[in-house]
Amino acid sequence: MRLFRSHVLASSPVAIALVLALALAISVAPVSAQSRGSVASIHGHVQDPLQMPVTDGVIKLTQDTGVIDKGSRFLYTFNTDSNGDYKGTNITAGTYSVIVFRGDKSLDFADKITFEAGVDTKLDFDMSRAEYLSKMSAEDKKTLEEYRKKNAAIAAQNGVVKNLNALLQQARDVMNPAKTNPPDYEKAITLMTQATQAKPDEPVLWFTLGSAYVGAKKYDQAVPALQKSIDLNNSSKKASAATAGAAYNSLGEALASLGKVPDAATAYESAAKANPSSAAAYYSNEAISLYKAGQTDYKNQKADYAGAVVAADKTVAADPTFAIAYYVKGSALVVDSTVDPNTQKMTAPPGCIEAYQNYLKYAPNGPFAAEVKGVLAGFGETITTSFGKSGKH
Repeated sequence: MRLFRSHVLASSPVAIALVLALALAISVAPVSAQSRGSVASIHGHVQDPLQMPVTDGVIKLTQDTGVIDKGSRFLYTFNTDSNGDYKGTNITAGTYSVIVFRGDKSLDFADKITFEAGVDTKLDFDMSRAEYLSKMSAEDKKTLEEYRKKNAAIAAQNGVVKNLNALLQQARDVMNPAKTNPPDYEKAITLMTQATQAKPDEPVLWFTLGSAYVGAKKYDQAVPALQKSIDLNNSSKKASAATAGAAYNSLGEALASLGKVPDAATAYESAAKANPSSAAAYYSNEAISLYKAGQTDYKNQKADYAGAVVAADKTVAADPTFAIAYYVKGSALVVDSTVDPNTQKMTAPPGCIEAYQNYLKYAPNGPFAAEVKGVLAGFGETITTSFGKSGKH
């Protein structure tokens, strides 16, 4: 989907400002008696001085003579549609003046139009014609020129946005294993570097660049790109919770990979706070990162495992079906099991057996199911796997 909001060319605000105050002094020949009772029709298109369709115009027909204004007697009235087109039927054959109104202001007119019985007359109103523009006031001409410049700038910006969306989609495709296998993170980095240079104030571009760096395992470069995305998003008037959450989450992964585990945990917590709807996934990643850190950092293992348990509890509080959180919790706790020197019976710490059983409840065939069953058997626990619906592995 598109992640940028393209501006739309002004649909027709100019036409309100650029109204010719038409005092129509029109002499119209009366309709002959012979033509009465016969019907004709009319259709056409109406566009303003910017060549944009007039979608709220009213076409009125009159046979009054003299000055034609909002007080004249109009015999037929037809509205323009969303394309600026109009159509009128059942018009008594004869000669009419046809006036385009918006509200009570006349925009354009055509004098002495003859309607023949059985004929569908085509009558367009093009207010960008030279004759019309030449009669505009100096003030209206100035306003028209300002709108033209504004719309030209918007059109140019739309072109930039279209190109950036294309780059973004290409980067996502080459990082998606379902479309590019193996993912081409280096190409994604090239595409997103080009995109961030073209529009350096767009958070989602920096997030995608940072994610590409993470995929390429260039974590030192990923961190500043992701932080840039976070800072831009946080300062935006249209901050995106989804972008903030995803950027903090990727930042947590990058920091954890650099061995900055406390900073990574803070990033994951920020992700959950920024986007609560995905909090379970972010807390789960935090729990996994802390547990992995504890497996190799023996000096801080106790603290890392304790943090992993807390993060796992936050995960299942947000979504009880997150099976991986139960596995992490059980694995972080099991290291504190004790053995009775007399009976050699193992005793697990509080919460450990329950966590492992819950893992099997939500992931009976999950990637760690065999390991968990072996641990439970070692504690002499009965293994039950006929539980409820499957959870997140």
